[in-house]
Amino acid sequence: MQRILDACCGSRMFWFDKQHEDVVYMDNRQLKDTLCDGRTLEVNPDIIADFRNMPFEDNSFYLVVFDPPHLIKAGEDSWLAKKYGKLGQDWKNDIAAGFNECMRVLKSNGTLIFKWNEDQVKLSEVLKAIKARPLFGNRRSKTHWLVFMK
Repeated sequence: MQRILDACCGSRMFWFDKQHEDVVYMDNRQLKDTLCDGRTLEVNPDIIADFRNMPFEDNSFYLVVFDPPHLIKAGEDSWLAKKYGKLGQDWKNDIAAGFNECMRVLKSNGTLIFKWNEDQVKLSEVLKAIKARPLFGNRRSKTHWLVFMK
């Protein structure tokens, strides 16, 4: 039984061990492409599913990592959209639904790590949308790591 869920794994950029045996890597897409700089981008999740409607039972994981797309302005076929994903027009409801799903699949007393880059959407707007307050996190850069507990 795997104890950790990465709900939007993308290319697993921040993982030191990109094949960690204790992690279920999930994303809503699968792709392999060559970026403009010649590097290969590969999104190859264990499970293809939408973070707003996860195929897991309640209370399934001890740790959930939620790093949803943070871009609202990116060309559909741009390398930014391919690398990071793109939010739709209803992004506030999508992020809130994803956060709620992460909490649903999290075990009691489990930990949710939420990652957000405020290049296009401020963290304060996201926190209003999810209606939750983190325990702690960093506040010094555009990329924020926040910790929540169920």
